[in-house]
Amino acid sequence: MRIALLADVHANLEALTACLADAAARSAERYVFLGDIVGYGADPVACVTRVREAVALGAIVVRGNHDEAVGASNFKLNMDAGTAIEWTRSRLSAEQRAWLAGLPLSVSESDCLYVHASAKDAVTFPYVQSLADALASLGATTAALTFAGHVHVPALYNVAVTGKVACFIPQSNVAIPLSSRRRWLAILGAVGQPRDGDPSAAYCMFDTEAREITYVRVAYDVEAAAAKIRAAGLPESLWKRLAAGQ
Repeated sequence: MRIALLADVHANLEALTACLADAAARSAERYVFLGDIVGYGADPVACVTRVREAVALGAIVVRGNHDEAVGASNFKLNMDAGTAIEWTRSRLSAEQRAWLAGLPLSVSESDCLYVHASAKDAVTFPYVQSLADALASLGATTAALTFAGHVHVPALYNVAVTGKVACFIPQSNVAIPLSSRRRWLAILGAVGQPRDGDPSAAYCMFDTEAREITYVRVAYDVEAAAAKIRAAGLPESLWKRLAAGQ
C-alpha cells in the first residue's frame, strides 16, 4: 500500500491542495495526517473540511498541539501562534472544534506508530531536534516505524539493535529503504509552514510493501497563502516566513 503522510498543514489550503494532488498523482491509496491541521494560516475551516473528507474515506488523523489549543484556551503557545489560535477559534464552528478536540494523540497500526511530536510524551508535544530526543522517542515505543511532525524540518532517525542512534537529512524524491534490522523515526517536515529554508510544501510517501519512504517537496502558490494571512490581520511574521521557508 502507498500511504501519503502529511503533517503540520497549519490552515494553509494552497499547500494542502498541492500536496493532496501530488500524492494522488503518485497513486496514494491512503492518507495519514499527523496533527496541526490548524494554526498560523488563514483557511482553518477549509482545511478541517478537506481532512475530514479524507477521514470519511479511511484516512487516519492524530491531534497536534495547535489542534489541542483550539479547544483549550489555557494551552501555552508563543504570542503570534496564540493570536492565530484565538482567530482560528472564532472561525471554526463548535462542532469542528469538538472534532479537533476528540482526535487521538497517537494511532498504532501494524508495526507503525503515528504521533504528532514524540512517542515519549504525546500529551505535552516535546520537539525531536537531536539524537537524544530521537532516542527518547524511539525508546518509548516498540513500533518498528514511528512517523511524526511538529518540527517542520524533515529528518530521518534510526536506532540499531546496539542502541546506537543515527540521523540524516533526506533528499527529495529519493526512495529510502527502511531496513527491518533497525527501528525508524521519520520526521516529515511541514505541509503548511516549512522551516528548513525551502518554502515548498513537504510530505512523505510510504510504500508498505517495498518498505520505502520518499520525502517529497511540492511547489504551491505561496503568495496567495500569504495574502490571505495578511488580509485576515494575523501577525506579520506568519505570512513573511512562508516565502522564506523559515
